[in-house]
Amino acid sequence: MRILITGAAGFLGSHLSDRLLADGHEVIGMDNFITGSPDNIAHLASNENFQFYKRDVSNYIFVPGKVDGILHFASPASPNPLSKSGYFNLPIQTMKAGALGTHNCLGIARRDGSRFILASTSEIYGDPEVHPQAESYPGNVDPVGERAVYDEAKRFAESMTMAYHRFHGVNTGIVRIFNTYGPRMDLDDGRALPNLLKQALLGQPLTVYGEGKQTRSFCYVDDLVDGIIRLLYSDEHLPVNIGNPVEMTILEFAEAINRVTGNKAGITFMENARSARDPQRRQPDITRALNLLKWEPGVNLEEGIRRTVPFFKQKLGLS
Repeated sequence: MRILITGAAGFLGSHLSDRLLADGHEVIGMDNFITGSPDNIAHLASNENFQFYKRDVSNYIFVPGKVDGILHFASPASPNPLSKSGYFNLPIQTMKAGALGTHNCLGIARRDGSRFILASTSEIYGDPEVHPQAESYPGNVDPVGERAVYDEAKRFAESMTMAYHRFHGVNTGIVRIFNTYGPRMDLDDGRALPNLLKQALLGQPLTVYGEGKQTRSFCYVDDLVDGIIRLLYSDEHLPVNIGNPVEMTILEFAEAINRVTGNKAGITFMENARSARDPQRRQPDITRALNLLKWEPGVNLEEGIRRTVPFFKQKLGLS
């Protein structure tokens, strides 16, 4: 197949490019580099089956020739309010990527009869009142809160995707992505793994906010990519959660990082300065993924951390 990936220079987009090329497909990558990095796709420059266009998907985009599949992964995603590439500092761009970018990509899918996959997020569930989160749960989201620019962009994108499916008959799919980690993450991403792994490799005590009782479920990037590819090859139209159902506290996560890296500096607790709307619990119900895609994650946390360490060491100048 000939497949367009928006956000191809991002963490997930670059891994998807690798996988689809390895499967024998032709990949057209598109990114404007406001959050993605050219380093993530530099190794693909000599691949004759990879083409790249520097484009902002929020503007009109033209792809010459017919495409068989579209993976719309273009969006700022970092929750770090201090990061220039985070959605707190790119609020309009984030909303436009979810609204105009989704609309533009769906237009190409309608033109070509392509299979379209939207990268949505577990953030559409907000701070959940139902646990674990199944696709049928509509969420607990504040449309005018600090995180709304990301949450609502994705919720709108899901609605737009379903509208194109129902009204125009476009072959669409929606993947709701839960916490994912692995090589090529932005070290200043603001998420738990980059923050804690960076501290551990530098021999510093790991910073845990509050008592560390808030929970997350961490999925290694190769497992996530496999789930997305299975959804691409399927004919499922309704949202599907892809994530690791093993829930743990942030304190347990920090202890695992210290254990894998051999960091002896321990853990330091700080007052919880996070937003009140920050989800306190996060765990996917992956029943639909199991039944529809025969998918479940296979890489356990400690093995995933071990696979991620070399990339972080290189970025920190420790290798």
